Amino acid sequence: MLGKLGSRLGIGLLKLFAILPYGLVARFGDGLGWLLYQIPSSRKRVVHTNLRLCFPEWSDEKREEIAGLHFRHAIRSYVERSFQWFASAKKFEKIVEVDSEVDLTDPNMPPTLLLGLHFVGIEAGSMAINYALGRTCGSLYQPFSNPEFEAAAKAGRSRFGAELASRADSARVVLRWLREKKPVMLGADMDYGMRNSTFVPFFGVPACTLTAVGRLAKVGHAQVLPFIGEVLPNYKGYRLKVFKPWDNYPTGDDEQDARRMNAFLEEQIPRIPEQYYWVHKRFKTRPPGEPSVY
Repeated sequence: MLGKLGSRLGIGLLKLFAILPYGLVARFGDGLGWLLYQIPSSRKRVVHTNLRLCFPEWSDEKREEIAGLHFRHAIRSYVERSFQWFASAKKFEKIVEVDSEVDLTDPNMPPTLLLGLHFVGIEAGSMAINYALGRTCGSLYQPFSNPEFEAAAKAGRSRFGAELASRADSARVVLRWLREKKPVMLGADMDYGMRNSTFVPFFGVPACTLTAVGRLAKVGHAQVLPFIGEVLPNYKGYRLKVFKPWDNYPTGDDEQDARRMNAFLEEQIPRIPEQYYWVHKRFKTRPPGEPSVY
């Protein structure tokens, strides 16, 4: 009972934030992130471990700076779900600018996989793509374990035309969507375990990486458009950055295709290192015989 009450209070708070000025909500989330970073926690240790593995050349001072900024961004992104799920379309449109190298409104767009990369703005970026497309878009997502938050998230994420499906149903549903000529949005740059994955380098560290993107693109004859939701400075909102389709992809080699995604991330993360999702245990699954790094 307490869990249900707490969930309803949390959702109610997000709905309240949605009617407040965006700058105020963003600053609150930023301050809350700063405060929580001062408290020792397992997630704080995960951030430092990831940064130490990926950027061994950085000084301790730089890692500390980026870790603190990232924690603030991560907590702020949760608070800003208020605008993404509950604010009016007009208010949402005002906080997102679109920078796309392709015409998202092209009615003749070929079968397309929209590859969302896990920067802290991925939620805003994903919803901005739904909004910009102006038509139904298939979207895979990881369900919440809490039923109240799951219902709120599904309603919020689908309000601009997204048709949602759990990752557990991915291959069958994605291929159906592609046959129906719907763009399909998915994320693949997280550690989901060894099923349908391979180990390829991520900043020189073996990382358990999904091979599903290349295989789905091959079977569905689809192009792959990576996109990033970037947080703009000075609490101005987000930029949805959509890149050109990857050339010569897929190759048919699962390992090479998985490496392509990680190599692309290695190009993009140094631009805004504090915004990549370092609170995730990216190296949780280790190659056989290797000890845990967390």
